Order: sequence, then structure tokens, then C-alpha cells
Amino acid sequence: MNGGGPKKLVDLLEDPLPGVGTYEDFNTIDWVREKSKDRDRHREITNKSRQSTVALLRSLSDAFSGWLLMLLVGLMAGALAGGIDIAAHWLTDLKGGVCLIGFWFNHEHCCWTSNETTFQERDRCPQWQSWAELIVGNSEGAFAYIVNYLMYIFWALLFAFLAVILVRAFAPYACGSGIPEIKTILSGFIIRGYLGKWTLITKTITLVLAVSSGLSLGKEGPLVHVACCCANILCHLFTKYRKNEAKRREVLSAAAAVGVSVAFGAPIGGVLFSLEEVSYYFPLKTLWRSFFAALVAAFTLRSINPFGNSRLVLFYVEFHAPWHLIELAPFILLGIFGGLWGALFIRANIAWCRRRKTTRLGHYPVIEVLVVAALTALIAYPNSYTRMSGSELISELFNDCSLLDSSQLCGYNLADRPAGEGLYTALWQLALALIFKMLITVITFGMKVPSGLFIPSMAVGAIAGRLLGVGMEQLAYYNHDWLIFRGWCSPGADCITPGLYAMVGAAACLGGVTRMTVSLVVIMFELTGGLEYIVPLMAATMTSKWVADAFGREGIYEAHIRLNGYPFLEAKEEFEHSSLAVDVMRPRRGDPALAVLTQDSMTVEEVETVVDSTHYSGFPVVVSQESQRLVGFVLRRDLLISIDNARKRQDGVVSTSQVVFTEHAPTQPPEAPPPLRLRGIMDLSPFTVTDHTPMDITVDIFRKLGLRQYLVLRRGHTGRRSAAKRGPPSFGAFVILFYRPVVPNLGVPTPTR
Repeated sequence: MNGGGPKKLVDLLEDPLPGVGTYEDFNTIDWVREKSKDRDRHREITNKSRQSTVALLRSLSDAFSGWLLMLLVGLMAGALAGGIDIAAHWLTDLKGGVCLIGFWFNHEHCCWTSNETTFQERDRCPQWQSWAELIVGNSEGAFAYIVNYLMYIFWALLFAFLAVILVRAFAPYACGSGIPEIKTILSGFIIRGYLGKWTLITKTITLVLAVSSGLSLGKEGPLVHVACCCANILCHLFTKYRKNEAKRREVLSAAAAVGVSVAFGAPIGGVLFSLEEVSYYFPLKTLWRSFFAALVAAFTLRSINPFGNSRLVLFYVEFHAPWHLIELAPFILLGIFGGLWGALFIRANIAWCRRRKTTRLGHYPVIEVLVVAALTALIAYPNSYTRMSGSELISELFNDCSLLDSSQLCGYNLADRPAGEGLYTALWQLALALIFKMLITVITFGMKVPSGLFIPSMAVGAIAGRLLGVGMEQLAYYNHDWLIFRGWCSPGADCITPGLYAMVGAAACLGGVTRMTVSLVVIMFELTGGLEYIVPLMAATMTSKWVADAFGREGIYEAHIRLNGYPFLEAKEEFEHSSLAVDVMRPRRGDPALAVLTQDSMTVEEVETVVDSTHYSGFPVVVSQESQRLVGFVLRRDLLISIDNARKRQDGVVSTSQVVFTEHAPTQPPEAPPPLRLRGIMDLSPFTVTDHTPMDITVDIFRKLGLRQYLVLRRGHTGRRSAAKRGPPSFGAFVILFYRPVVPNLGVPTPTR
């Protein structure tokens, strides 16, 4: 008795405390617990809905909230993507000149209203003037060329500098592609702030600047990060998603589909991309909602019409000649090139990024970005194919030449396409552009600015494909009487389409770098509208994956996950273990005894001593020290929060108070302090395996159930324990790994083991 009234006993089963069941930064969620919480919440809402009309309306609102959230995510991501496309196009053109009738017009829009534009010089009009015309009053001659050259470098450096400074000052998480971190977050890892509002704002602005600077990067990968930021922010409007990490990850999986949908105008490909490449848990309900969100986002983007052509697709193609069976040979050759390029790029880029992390280079991210931007602009300007943006280059390479086409790639002498001088010049420029793109992309991807890999990889493949396509075309023209050409390539006929080879090469190189297959083929035919060319795309993509896998099964995103040390078990990777659970569990022989809690025989002081003297993330609860029979499992964080709250809220709780994990507290002497009941924070059914469970089975358990830990039992007793934390297999996937936030300069937090 205290103050004439009874002492209040805190029972966490009935009175949950704030903070219990939450997770610290750089930790992994418990998928099983989160799904159980949502199931209990849904059961409670369903039971109440039968009692009153108000409760029924709340139940309907709860059921509809997921679709409403998908609608909002699609609208927000589509609007942001449209704004990014328009702003990036304008700033990219600003490097070459300015529109006199309105500086906010890009080059194409500026010349739309001009009546003096000719067909041969459709990109020239009096309303648009280059910097040389504005500064020196002349657009011809060496001095005018130098002025335009210097202004191009100036704007490129300015945009790159603003991008890296904004990232460094406001949101270090806004750098890079974002897809490796999204994959890790979707697997259950927590990175606070990575999907926050400041990251969204900063990445949206700096993505425009980075793309406009002319660096060899794309905006498509970062748009997945932008869409996931939108989804995470909007999740806070709905209690169901705000308070449940597993439910929130279902929304983030749908948002990844939205990102690809708005990046390429490929809603179906976006859904398949999320399913194949980034999602860890993808139930059927998430598939439907991803499809709906991608549809809304694509409709929003189409309404904004950022490309000004009333089409949703980024590279619309219209080939007139069909492909022939014999052409599968060069298509497969492009697949081999894409696989070799993908394997080479991954190894080179990871080696460069590792050097950046381990040397003084990583301490000067601003200087690195400025040097690479200056080098890129200096080399890119003289070559018209490297000067243009990545999307514009790919569109040019996909183009099927018509009689009225004025492109250098269409520099044929006659209608039946013998190569002319203009085409030979274009081929030399493309060959140099290919070498430049391959080298510069290696050092650009991973810098401290938003940087995507889709467009640079596709550009490399498209250049290689166009070169091969023109070679095949000329070979067929001058040797149409050969056996392989005789049946289908008659003299004067358009029997080979170089643009198709460019499209197949782009898919092959992107597949070699990312190891995508099904989603990539769907994205490509949505991207181009070339539905009848699915078989060449499939052949090249599959060949590319096989060749690249021969050098290593990791794609670029998995390689960066491993480089950053994130705890991620790749579902596509196969592990060969001949050991048993007893061989890797903790503690081992010579280690201190297993730290356990007893169900009703320890005091608060003894529990705190066990917690303070160890660094484990959780503790088994056993019957007693003599009887090591397992009762349950309690997390360290929940235990500390509960004890701290009990000292503040429960009268009489002192260091000698008994800690009770049973349903009914044992009888105590009258003068004893009240017990602290913690049964509510205990997992009554932790996952367990026997000590002779093979390790390949335990790998599947962790990967498919998304566990944070499991307990190893011998004859039903916790004689020894393996509190396993999912981590990179090279470090031992079944050793306790603890994560603390370590934030290097502008980098992604690298967990410490």
C-alpha cells in the first residue's frame, strides 16, 4: 500500500508501452511479428464492424486505404517525374543557347512557333540563339566554336557543382542510384531518413542538375528512389502503414514499380521489375496494387506530356522491314557483347568504388565530381554523339532512316543504301563515342550525385548494335548473292534495319549489367513500341545473362549491396554448405556461457546486469538456470524500454523487484516489492531448429521467412544458441551481427560487425 491506495501493476500484455515493438536504425525488422500484428489488428477491426455502423464504416475505410494510398503515390510520382523531365530537357539545352522569346523554353519548344524553320535545318530558328551568337554576334568560325565550347563546359561544371553541394549539405542519402538501398530496405533493413522528405526534395532537384550537367548517368534508376520516398511519406497519413513496417514495405514494392513506370513510360514492365529485381516479399495483393499505381502514374505522366509528342513511351520506333531467322546470329553476338560488357563493368566499377572508399579520393567528393564533369564536357563536346544527352543519343540510334531523314546516320548515296561519306563519318564518331562511354561510365556511377545506370548502359549497347547493324546492312548490300542473303535480301531492298540492332544491343548491355530478363524485355518493347521484335530481344537478353553469369552471378546492384556491407540474403544466389547448425551457432567451445533470462527467478538488477554485460540483440527465456527448457525470446530493446518505463510509471519498482515472464506472478512475501510483469514483450513461439539442422536448410529458413534470429535447441533445451542476424554470407550468415550507424562523408552508412 502506498498513500492509502493499491499499487498499480503494469501488465504490458494489456497496456503496451510506446517504443516496444519498434526498431532502431540500421536494424532488421521481424517479418513474422509484423505480420502477426497486422493480423491481430485486422481481426479486431472485423470483430468490431459487426457491432455498429460506425465500426463498419471504419472497417471499409481501412480496407480502401491501401487503394487510396496507391492512387496518391501514382499521382505524386507521376507529377514529379513529369517536372523532372521538363526541367532536365530545358537545362540540357541551356548549355547550348537560350530562347529569345522566353528563356524558360527549351530548344525544341522555342522553334515550334517559328515560321522560318526549314526541313533540312529543323533544329535552327531565329528565336533560338547559341551563346556565341549572343556574345560575339556570330555563330560561324573558330572563335564562335571556342565560345560555345567554353560555355558548354561552364554550364556543365555549374550544374555538377550545385548537385554535389546540395547533396552534401542537405541529404547525403540522395546520392547514387538508390536501387541497392531500396532492395535492402525491402528485405527488412531499416535506414532512417533514406526515404524522408529532405531526401526526396534534394534528390528531385539534384537529379535534374546531374542529368543536365552531361555526366554519363541517367535519371531512371533514381526515379525509383524518388517514387519510394513519395510512398514512404504518404504512408504516414495512414495508421495501418505508419505503424507496421511489413505493410509499409508492400507499399514500397509498389512504389518501385511506379518509379520504372514513370521513368520509361512502361507500367507493365515496372510491375515486373519490382517483382523480379527489387522486391523481397511480393504477395498477390501487392501485384494488383502495383499494377494500379503504375497505371495511375503513367496516366499522370501522359497528361503532363513532358516529351511533347503525345506519346507515353520514351523511344518510339517504327521499323518497316521484318527481321529474319538468320539474323538471330548477330543478335546473339550482341548478347555475348552485352554479357562481357556487363561483367567487365561490374568488376571495374566495384574496384573503382572500393578505391574511392579506402583512399583519400573518398574525402573529396566535390572535387571528384567537378573533375569528372570537366573531363566529360571537355571530351564530349567535339563529338556530336557524346555531346547530346543519353536519351537523345539512344533515340537517334534507334531511328530507322527514311528518305527525308537528315541525320548523319542516314548518309546513304542512293535509296538502296550504299554507305556514303556522311555515314562513314558518323561510324567513326560512334566508335569513339563507344570507347568514351564505356570508360567514363565506370568512374561516374557511384559518385556523390544522383546517378542512374539504365541510360548509360543502354547507350553503350545501342552504339555497338548500330555499328553492327550498319555493318550487316552493307555486307548484305554488296554481297546479296551470298547463300545467307540470297533468299530474303534482294538487290535494292531494305532487308536489314540497323535501328533494330541498336535496340537489341541496348537490351543486351542493360541485361548484362543488371541481370534482368523478363522485366527487361517487357520494358524494351513498351519503351519502343516494337512488339514484333520480342524474340530478338529475348534471345539477346538471355544470352547476355548467361555470359555475364559465367563471370559472376551478381548484378551491379547486388555488388554494391555487398560493397556497402548491407545485410542482404540474395534469393538468386546459391550457397553450398556442408556444415550443421551446431557448427556455427554461438557460443562455441571456449566462449562464455550462454546469456539467458529465467521466467520468474531474476530481479530487475540481475536482468540489467545481464543486459549491460553483453551485446546481444535478444535473450532466450528459460524455466531456470538448472532447467534450460525454452519458454520464449525477448528482444534487448523491448526489455530496456519496458524496465525504464516501469521505473517511471509503476510505484515501488526497485532493483530488487522480481521480473516475471509467466502469466501469473509467483507468491511473494508481504514486504517484497511488486513484481515487474514482462510477459507481454516476450515472443512465446520463437523459431527453433535442432542442432543437427543442415546449413542449406537454415539459409532457406532465413531467406524465405525473413527472420532476425532463430534458436538452436538440443533435446528441447537451449544448451547453446545461434542468435542469427541476416548478413552477407561471406561474413557468416549465421553469426550474431550488430549494426550501429556509421555515416562516412556523403556516403551510405556502412554497418559495423
